[in-house]
Amino acid sequence: MADLQTNLAGIKSPNPFWLASAPPTNSGYQVQRAFEAGWGGAVWKTLGDPILNVSSRFAATSFNGQRVAGFNNIELITDRPLEVNLKEIEETKKRFPHHAVVASLMVEPRQEKWHEIVKKVEAAGVDGLELNFGCPHGMAERGMGAASGQVPELVQQQTEWVKEVATSPVIVKLTPNITDITYTAQAAVQGGADAVSMINTINSLAGVDLDSWDTVPNVAGKGAHGGYCGPAVKPIALNMVAECARRLDIDVPISGMGGVSSWREAVEFMLMGASNVQVCTAAMHHGFRIVEDMIDGLSNYLDDKGIESLQGIIGKSVPNYSDWGDLDLNHRVVARINNDTCINCNKCHIACEDTSHQCIDMLTDTEGQPVLKVREEDCVGCNLCSIVCPVDGAIDMVQAPSKTGEGSMTWNERQTVLSNMAEMPVK
Repeated sequence: MADLQTNLAGIKSPNPFWLASAPPTNSGYQVQRAFEAGWGGAVWKTLGDPILNVSSRFAATSFNGQRVAGFNNIELITDRPLEVNLKEIEETKKRFPHHAVVASLMVEPRQEKWHEIVKKVEAAGVDGLELNFGCPHGMAERGMGAASGQVPELVQQQTEWVKEVATSPVIVKLTPNITDITYTAQAAVQGGADAVSMINTINSLAGVDLDSWDTVPNVAGKGAHGGYCGPAVKPIALNMVAECARRLDIDVPISGMGGVSSWREAVEFMLMGASNVQVCTAAMHHGFRIVEDMIDGLSNYLDDKGIESLQGIIGKSVPNYSDWGDLDLNHRVVARINNDTCINCNKCHIACEDTSHQCIDMLTDTEGQPVLKVREEDCVGCNLCSIVCPVDGAIDMVQAPSKTGEGSMTWNERQTVLSNMAEMPVK
């Protein structure tokens, strides 16, 4: 079997599946139950000055019959005393010495505050620290969380403060509520971070009750923006991990999170550069035992590929991720419909006719039966028909000869050629 052990900046764990800092890691009881179920590590729910939370605090977005496609919360950091958390961290680490126990931290942007809490949590025996510069609500109004995480200079400065006293690896957790996450990732690296983790939750409002007109969730009829997570955010998170992984100046390991619900998403994140993954919403939806399927699925995947360890997949897709200007303009694919599989629902024709390039014809075969056929000369290979098709294998996207008959040509190469032509002297 493949070796699933991970080492994130010196923080070792038996497998790459960690619980993210969130309600599932709020107590020693929960973290220990998680380790018994098979989780490789846990980032303890964010520690700081005691906080009073509100009720109610969670909401979810369901879509097309799928419950909890997205999850919203307005909960803050732990509302349990620091001393109680530290005692439980110490007990948990003694009971599970080979599992990763990482403390998430958030305090006011003051050097002495960071020094004080770092020394306390390290005395409890944690394997690492995760600096929470991502929380978008509640704490941001007090100058913490995303309020610091959106300012590269503050990320660098506070990371430096922590590194002045920390003896364990420091992970900086980044907010997605920013134009370009690579700026803050760079700042964390410049501040001495041993690793970065992303993404934290996205600013969101889950919904509005159409009867009462109250926001969802609401507290005594009032609402506030919260943090969005769950399966719906995976594409956003995966992009941000990829953007950081392909930057040479962000040369530290990445802990990826945001919509990891199964081993498949975990593999995607690791292919795009993450050394491990953190999970929250899926555990809240289905319980700690889901990690069993994650471990089995990942192990089977690696075995099927003949890969001996996670190092065989980490970052392997990063070279395939580039800027739009580096894509081949002459590469061409077209849609082909398998009429033996097609059920003639006409979804592809409707989508193409109404919203794409009007290249799917409704015809009849020699027996008078309806058939759909793509006019390949007019197809632009947008993929829309294959996306809306409800039957696997009914529509294939296949490579076709370039219409120009030329070799590959990117936008950037094209612009260079045009620029050179413009500079040529006129004879």
